[in-house]
Amino acid sequence: MSDPSALYDEADKLKASGDLEGAAAKLTEALAADEDYSLAHAALAVVLQKRGMHEEAIAHARRVTEIEPNDPFSYTALSVTYQRAYAGTNDHSYIGLAEEAMDRSRQIEAGQ
Repeated sequence: MSDPSALYDEADKLKASGDLEGAAAKLTEALAADEDYSLAHAALAVVLQKRGMHEEAIAHARRVTEIEPNDPFSYTALSVTYQRAYAGTNDHSYIGLAEEAMDRSRQIEAGQ
């Protein structure tokens, strides 16, 4: 079995060099080794978003909130993913979802 952390590191290098497709492949491989590796889901959301694959990016950002439901940053990142999906598609439904995710982040920070 492959080491998810090592695959994540390889993906990070590929992303930095501009190889988004290669980075996505490595992150997918990392998730095959550990489907609950939240850092890989978060990174894959970013990579997919940059490739214009908004729905797939959102699915991974949502998965992070499922794995780490008490982490306000997870919801902030989900909000940003929705905002970028709106910017890439002009689909106004993403705005409300972005606001909901940000509200959840604030609730967690406030201890609610």
